Amino acid sequence: MPMIRECVVTTAYGPGEGAQVHIAPLGVIEDGSYWIIAPFRPSATLDNLRKLPFAVANFVDDVRIIAGCLTGRRDWPLRELAGFPVPRLESCLAHATLAVEHVEEHELRPRFHCRILEMANHAPFMGLNRAKAAVMELAILVSRLHMLPRDKIEAEIAYLEIAVNKTAGADEQLAWDWLMERVRQHFAGSA
Repeated sequence: MPMIRECVVTTAYGPGEGAQVHIAPLGVIEDGSYWIIAPFRPSATLDNLRKLPFAVANFVDDVRIIAGCLTGRRDWPLRELAGFPVPRLESCLAHATLAVEHVEEHELRPRFHCRILEMANHAPFMGLNRAKAAVMELAILVSRLHMLPRDKIEAEIAYLEIAVNKTAGADEQLAWDWLMERVRQHFAGSA
């Protein structure tokens, strides 16, 4: 089974200063020498990759970025990359630039098979944190609220909340709060 690398993918439509950049948390599938981006239909990531077949996989430890993207907070500082049409996140620990080699069409999730052009490190990784992992798992739940039964969502949250209560710093707590507000909105709409 291929490994999935949770990251934040940046894509763009149009290079340079006028580019329309989209930031999205995604699991990129490592499959041999390729990394596969498989966005759901419809999505801005899918549209951008069709128009400009390049992406950046940004590896972050700031879970506010992931939670923010799922709750309408997508204004994160970017940094242009010399000779590459898609910027990276300013605060990423590392990034990989990706070029789409071929597309495997699918009615729900086309698979963009990408070649790694370059990898670079920007900041040290300071270790694992259970609250960060819990926020990541809650973010995945939030992205699937429309597909999961309420009792499963509530049970998962109850378990994940233990790690947040024990180990969260201010950034993890803020990210958790943003995601929980989204969960409350979802439940209010389905009541």
